[in-house]
Order: sequence, then C-alpha cells, then structure tokens
Amino acid sequence: MFENFVTATDITVCLQLVVAMILGLILGGERTLAGKNAGMRTHSFVSMASTLFVTSALLIVNGTSAGIHYDPLHVVSGIITGIGFIGAGTILFRHSALEGLTTAAGLWVTAAIGVSVGFGFYIIAIFATLMTLFVFRAVWFAENRLKMWHEDSEPSNQDQVA
Repeated sequence: MFENFVTATDITVCLQLVVAMILGLILGGERTLAGKNAGMRTHSFVSMASTLFVTSALLIVNGTSAGIHYDPLHVVSGIITGIGFIGAGTILFRHSALEGLTTAAGLWVTAAIGVSVGFGFYIIAIFATLMTLFVFRAVWFAENRLKMWHEDSEPSNQDQVA
C-alpha cells in the first residue's frame, strides 16, 4: 500500500532530520545545564530546520528540469541570515554587561551542523557537535579559572591607595 507513497529519499531525509534533532538536543542540553534560555528545543529546532531547508533545496534541484537553474547554496545563505536574526534576539545588555553571545554563537554553529547533515556530511556534523560541546564546557571551565587567577593576581584597591 505505501510502496509508492514513501520513497527511499523520504526515509533518508527523515533519518537526516533525526540525526539533526539529536545533535541539536545535545548542544541544547548543554545550554540548559548552563541555565540559558535557548535550550534543547531551540537548538534542535534550529538544527532540524537547517537540515530540512537544505534537503528540500536539494530535492528541488534534483527534481527540476534542465531549463530551471536553482542553487541550493542560496538557501544556506538565507539560513545564515535568519540565524543571525534569532541570535541577535538572544543577546541582552544587562547591568553594563553583554549576555547571550555564547548562546547566539552556539545557535549559529547548530544551524551549520544542520546544514552539514542536510548535505549528508554526518561525520563532520558529529565532530562539530563534539567540538562545540568542548568549547561550551571545557573552555568555559578554563575561562573561569583564568578569570579567578587574574583577579587573584591583581593588586587590590587598598594596595593602590597606600
């Protein structure tokens, strides 16, 4: 009954969406643990949407006649612009401090990971996810240690007055 309804391409795209969702959930999980607003759902949506845009563009290119010229890289350009808009919404200025830059950058990387999955570059997408997790967690830890070391090494205001 469904043999003419569901194609191998449909199954492939569905599996790509699952991979994109999982990678987005991993990155969003870290942001949730870090107490950020853009968490698991946001990151998985960004990754899945990027994958869906790319796979749809590729399907259109592969299904069009020779007279129609369509470049799927224009879709990627639109994704980059759209994520810039979403990322800007995560950046806040509070008490003379900028917040949300890392989350905005993380959303940008998540979109790129989704694009990679959409083009079928699974190993690259998984590696980029692991690198992003490393930056989110390990570099955060190192950054905090560096800040504490720097604060401890600075002379206090009382030392400067005397």
